[in-house]
Amino acid sequence: MKTKPGIIAQKLLNLYRQQHVILGGWTVVNQVFVSEADASVLAELKTMPTGRMLVQHIENLRSRKTPMDSVAIDLLPYGGMVGSPIARDDLSVSEIEELRVALANFVPDLNGLSRIQSSGVVRKFGAEWQVAIQSALANYPEMQNQWGIVIKTARAYQLWQSANDILSTPISDRTRAQVQADLPEFETYLPMFGDTGNDILSKLRVFVSSV
Repeated sequence: MKTKPGIIAQKLLNLYRQQHVILGGWTVVNQVFVSEADASVLAELKTMPTGRMLVQHIENLRSRKTPMDSVAIDLLPYGGMVGSPIARDDLSVSEIEELRVALANFVPDLNGLSRIQSSGVVRKFGAEWQVAIQSALANYPEMQNQWGIVIKTARAYQLWQSANDILSTPISDRTRAQVQADLPEFETYLPMFGDTGNDILSKLRVFVSSV
């Protein structure tokens, strides 16, 4: 059965908003945009919040105005919201050291994530903490790699909560379509929670396929 354009459009929009937690970043997601966004998908995107910005980005890629490993500054999404790009904020020596210690001691669980989020150097960036720190660590590749683990852990718990919320509410066609679009991410992150995560993933698959 051919996937509906609306489902593909939602999947592409999810990739656009979450590219900062995807290995390979823009190089990977841009290839997906170009290969999967046909005319019907682009039409669906234009009806979605921030979808027109993604359409413009795809057009930029296809015209080669934007390289396949990049995105125009005015089209950068941050933390699921597309808006003005975050200016890079260089960290002080003491902040770098604070972050270095926090990352060295980081355990990828809820308590470890809470400790990272409560540190002063992270709290100063507010809601944009994930991408702001990633940008501020541009000159520290080893710490950037460690920070990537923090971002993936945060995304895993976000999806864990989302999956439980979905399974506790009545099924609707719209929710089913949303789960189907997000299923690749659920399949990536929920197994991190062991048997319980795999059980929830099985329930989500049934949720998607149920009529």
